Amino acid sequence: MKAAKDLAEFQSLTLPAKQERFPYWMRVIVLFCLGWTVIYINRTVLNPVMGDIKAEFSLTNAQLGLINSLFFLPYTFMQIPSGIMADKLGKKLVLIPGFILFAIGQFSAGLMTTFFGFLIARLLTGVGQGSYYGPQYAMSSESIPVEKRGVSTAIINSGAGIGMAIGLMGASFLAYNLHLGWRVPFYASAVLGLLLSIAFWLFLKEKPETVAVNKEIDSMVIEEDDGTSLVKALLTVRMLATYAVNFASNYGFYMILTWLPFYLETERGIPADQTGFFSSLVAFAAIPGAVIFSRFSDKLGRRKPFIIFLLPLAAASLALIVFVKSWTLVVFMLVIYGLIGKLALDPIMISFVADAAPKRGYSTIFSVFNCAGMAASIVAPLITGYISDITGSMRLGFYLAAVLLIVGLVTILFINEKKRG
Repeated sequence: MKAAKDLAEFQSLTLPAKQERFPYWMRVIVLFCLGWTVIYINRTVLNPVMGDIKAEFSLTNAQLGLINSLFFLPYTFMQIPSGIMADKLGKKLVLIPGFILFAIGQFSAGLMTTFFGFLIARLLTGVGQGSYYGPQYAMSSESIPVEKRGVSTAIINSGAGIGMAIGLMGASFLAYNLHLGWRVPFYASAVLGLLLSIAFWLFLKEKPETVAVNKEIDSMVIEEDDGTSLVKALLTVRMLATYAVNFASNYGFYMILTWLPFYLETERGIPADQTGFFSSLVAFAAIPGAVIFSRFSDKLGRRKPFIIFLLPLAAASLALIVFVKSWTLVVFMLVIYGLIGKLALDPIMISFVADAAPKRGYSTIFSVFNCAGMAASIVAPLITGYISDITGSMRLGFYLAAVLLIVGLVTILFINEKKRG
């Protein structure tokens, strides 16, 4: 009997994964960083060519804003269903088909000759991209050691800054410097999406092989599930505060992402072929900012102090972009916003959520968190365009984004956070 018991215990043990020079969790970081790179190339190729699209389809500024609002509408509402499906059916089964679908939608947008057809293609693209966030952060959070979570998430998120820079500059280069027109950047970004979906299929695993008998193996900290119901976990005061902060942060960012090149061209007099470069300063500055602040938050074992530090600075920089008269100061404020804005805040917020969320519901929780934030991406482009049509300027739109960040700051002040470790 004792021998049988010993054999059963031995068979129940999960052996540690084989030591690798480039372990799986590092491959996950690279693949998902590339994923965000391609997604943000896809999102930003529109912005430098908005003037051409406006002229071709005879649009108002509010209708221009509608292009991004209708893209983010299905993206936002796909967050929760995709997270639930990923938890139940498998993360790869949701993530990869969605990536292929968004590439098809992006290619179709370049083919459309009517504004209605263009909007339908953008809707399709939004549906496809809506399957990425929850499954991606669930897979990365499962695979990455807890003590490396903040900086690793920052590296993954740096793909957004890289993609934003490539999309803004690449679209300007293809459309204006090479005189290929506004459609070619859409085709190019669609091809990148299809290629990366193949890489996901080949190299991602549904479950990481990293559950070890010894808790110190690979520096992996084993997280316990406290049995909290998923619905209750989603509605804690801490989570509700993170939803508010994420909404405010996303509002400012997607207002910038949509309108900054157009604002620089129409209200600051920057030539269309240069707006992509100046707008990309936000993205370039975001990359070191995200890594530095996340690294410090990992070392401190707390996220809240960094959230409180970043939010008011982001609000001030957004307001000063349109307030200052000097072009040098405008460029400086763009760099500052990139350094401490949404892309720098994101990995800290994601770690803030992951630190307290039950692991078994990661896909759903991250999807709800992102849904709350991305709701801002639906309204920010449209409201800013409407304000511009009514007032003749986008200044008030920037100020509104700054005020929302201060509201987000107030909500997070009331949240208690225990030091991790």
